[in-house]
Amino acid sequence: MAPLPIAREFTAFGLSHWVVLGLFAVGAAAVVALGRTCPSRRFSRVFAAIVLLLQVGIHAYLMLPPRWNVQHSLPLQLSDLAGPVAAYALWSQRRWAFALTYYWGLTLSVQALVTPVLRVDFPDLGFLLFWATHLFVVWAAIYLTWGLGLRPDWRGYRLAVLITVAWAAAVFALNAVLGSNYGYLNRKPSTASVLDLLGDWPWYLVPESAFVLAVWALMTWPWTRRGDRTA
Repeated sequence: MAPLPIAREFTAFGLSHWVVLGLFAVGAAAVVALGRTCPSRRFSRVFAAIVLLLQVGIHAYLMLPPRWNVQHSLPLQLSDLAGPVAAYALWSQRRWAFALTYYWGLTLSVQALVTPVLRVDFPDLGFLLFWATHLFVVWAAIYLTWGLGLRPDWRGYRLAVLITVAWAAAVFALNAVLGSNYGYLNRKPSTASVLDLLGDWPWYLVPESAFVLAVWALMTWPWTRRGDRTA
C-alpha cells in the first residue's frame, strides 16, 4: 500500500492564502450586488443555512478522533459564536444579531483572514473548513450591512461590548481550569499574529481591548451621524 500523502503546511501570504483573499474580495462584491439588486428572504435563509452547516461541519471535524483535544476542540472561540449568530442574523434580521455579526465579523473574523492560525494547507479538509467558516461570516456581515442596508448604532455597540466582555470573563476562567487558551486570553498563539506587537501576557490584553473598543466605535460613528444617508 502506498503511504498516505503528508499534508502541506500552510504559509501566511503564500499562494493558497492569496487565492483565498482574492475569493473573499469577489464574494464580498457579489453579496453586496445581490443584496442591492434583488434582496430576497429566501436567499438570506439559504445563506443562513450554509453558514450554520459549515459551523456544524468544522466542529464535527475538530471533535472527532484523532483531532479531539479539550484544549482546542470546544466551540469557545469568539469566532465559534460568530457563526451561529451570523446565521440567525441572516435568518431573522434581528437587530441584536446583526450588531454582533457586524462587530465580530468585520473585526475578529477579518483578523483571522489576514493572520490565520492555521497549520494545514490546501486541499486538506481542515484548510477548507477553516476558510469557509470565516469567509461566510464576513460575507454575512457585508451582505447585511451594504447589501440589505441594516445599520449599526450605539445601542448595538454597547450590546456587543457587554456580550464580548462576558464571554472573555467566562472563557478566561475556563482556560485557567482546562489549561487551554481559547480566545488567546491566557497566552499568545504559537504562530505569528498581531498580538506580537502588543507586548507580553497579560499586558497585551489591555491595548488589544482598547483597540477593539476604539475600532468598533469608529465603525459605528459614520452610520449614526445626523443626516447620514450612506448606502
